[in-house]
Amino acid sequence: MDKTKWLIEQFFEHISDNKKEKFQKNIQNRTRHITVLLENLFQPHNASAVLRSCDCFGVQDIHIIENYNKYTTNREIDMGSSKWLNLYKYNQAEHNTVEAINHLKSKGYKIVATTPHTDDCTIDELPIDQPVALMFGTELTGLTDIALEHADAYVKLPMYGFTESYNISVSVALALFNVTERIRKDNNINWRLSENEQDEILLDWSKKVVKHSSKVEAILNKRFESETN
Repeated sequence: MDKTKWLIEQFFEHISDNKKEKFQKNIQNRTRHITVLLENLFQPHNASAVLRSCDCFGVQDIHIIENYNKYTTNREIDMGSSKWLNLYKYNQAEHNTVEAINHLKSKGYKIVATTPHTDDCTIDELPIDQPVALMFGTELTGLTDIALEHADAYVKLPMYGFTESYNISVSVALALFNVTERIRKDNNINWRLSENEQDEILLDWSKKVVKHSSKVEAILNKRFESETN
């Protein structure tokens, strides 16, 4: 008996049919083929809007570098999106940017820096056959030099006006719309979560909507042990 699947079944007994249907529908559209890496964001409304966009486009993981600024959100803008996402923060190392980039590279991600100042390709031209981590910098100055130095590629968003760049939350939304639409239309890209990943996330989501979930889980764990031993 698979414990995770069993726990999901037990938690689902305490969740409304409408919520369960949303869980089952949304998990099918979640992806880790695309992830977002944020460096030093400091404005709560931008941080919140980014999370909301990631949730809307089905991007499950967000990696957050806190070199100088603590990543805080605004609940009114976040709209609860953060509880459906996996957030990974890097704030313990001397060079958090390098640690985050190296971690994602070890997982097979191509690190793509979004910047209007470096020539490489536009978002439409960006290859998406391998997992991609789109890296975005702070509101005022963009990505740090060390982030740009460690990136594998650079990408630009199309602009036709006088201003130099988009607001950070707009940049994330535009980039994610492009790449998530493309991976879903490409039959050669295995962008969906594995069955085990789906189960892990479904269980996590379930625990977030069931009251006193930690106590419920403790009781269920004892039941599982007694039924399987």
